[in-house]
Amino acid sequence: MLELHEVRAGYGDAVVLDGISASLAEGGTLAILGRNGVGKSTLLLTLMGYTRLHRGDVRWRGASIVRLPPHRRARLGIGWTAQEREIFPSLTVEENLCVAARPGEWTLERAYALFPRLKERRAHRGNQLSGGEQQMLAIARALMLNPRLLLLDEPLEGLAPIIIEELAQALGNLAGIAMILVEQHAEIALSLTEQALVIERGRIAHRGRSRELLAEPTLLERYVGVQATE
Repeated sequence: MLELHEVRAGYGDAVVLDGISASLAEGGTLAILGRNGVGKSTLLLTLMGYTRLHRGDVRWRGASIVRLPPHRRARLGIGWTAQEREIFPSLTVEENLCVAARPGEWTLERAYALFPRLKERRAHRGNQLSGGEQQMLAIARALMLNPRLLLLDEPLEGLAPIIIEELAQALGNLAGIAMILVEQHAEIALSLTEQALVIERGRIAHRGRSRELLAEPTLLERYVGVQATE
């Protein structure tokens, strides 16, 4: 479904990613791991068309999308939740969801079923929500686009453990949607995905099955700086 060929990208003349090649099948799940500042978020921004592509190609279902602006990529079926969440603060929860809605399986009712807390807060404005509720809203709003691929940039960052557990459970229930997950909580990211890429200094340092990397605490410590829990 998604292919990256020798992608070299960054901001202006600055190169952040260099020689990134990867692919994702329909319904596949991929964790992007690495320390801070290695280019993980830049990879998602490149997929959405927000960076400068110096070399390489990004292909969606066989066709190059490098010349398409972000909104055209979203219409093709690529949903994205930014690290900053970027919900509409002056709109209610329900308005935030409806403004992004496109026809498909993901309806307002299904979004509320995934995140019951949003239904309880549906009349509250975005700036009246807690950080965890804002993240739920950002994910639900992306799902209302009815995407075939969901890009998640640090969805668990700065959240309380109980909210992290709730969000992780919800993400684990997204059957049928391909997902690329950038996350510092390495163990959770690996438990939610089938494949994993580790980026170091803008290049791929490791690729393989998530469960195999999860079973190698030494590798996790080397690449991410944390050990898997026994």
